Amino acid sequence: MSKKLLVVDDDTPFRERLGRSMERKGFFVEIFSNYKDCLKRCNEKNFDYAIVDMRLEDGSGLELIKKIKEISPTTKSLLLTGYGNIATAVAAIKTGAIDYLPKPAEIDQIYDALTSSEELLPPPPDNPMTADRIRWEHIQRVFIQCNRNVSETARRLRMHRRTLQRILNKHAPRE
Repeated sequence: MSKKLLVVDDDTPFRERLGRSMERKGFFVEIFSNYKDCLKRCNEKNFDYAIVDMRLEDGSGLELIKKIKEISPTTKSLLLTGYGNIATAVAAIKTGAIDYLPKPAEIDQIYDALTSSEELLPPPPDNPMTADRIRWEHIQRVFIQCNRNVSETARRLRMHRRTLQRILNKHAPRE
């Protein structure tokens, strides 16, 4: 079974450590630090798997996953990001990623996400988000979609503006 893996991340120490770890797990790994070089290589060679960071120095990981999917529909892509929220997870899946993991992610977690994608649903997470955290993420998403307009966000969420302001002034609940 072929296990050609593409790793794209602009964080050099993380990218190299991830590449070495995945080689030890049996993958043939090629690593890239940017969108342009990776896309050029994808046009020359098909990969079975791809691990892509959300933010690259010269482009978006979401766009790169979409391009990889167009070039090679069988490539299973995984999105990693240090800027995790529900909206990003949904966008990752819509662009063709098989899964999405917030950084810092453990090597075994990344490996499991790549290789256990044959199942319809992934196994339940060891530490799922709390209901308070999910609520906070939803409010943040609507707030950003309303261009950070508190009054408009409050109207759309059907809550009092002052209540929303209090929620927005607090830190995110713990996971």
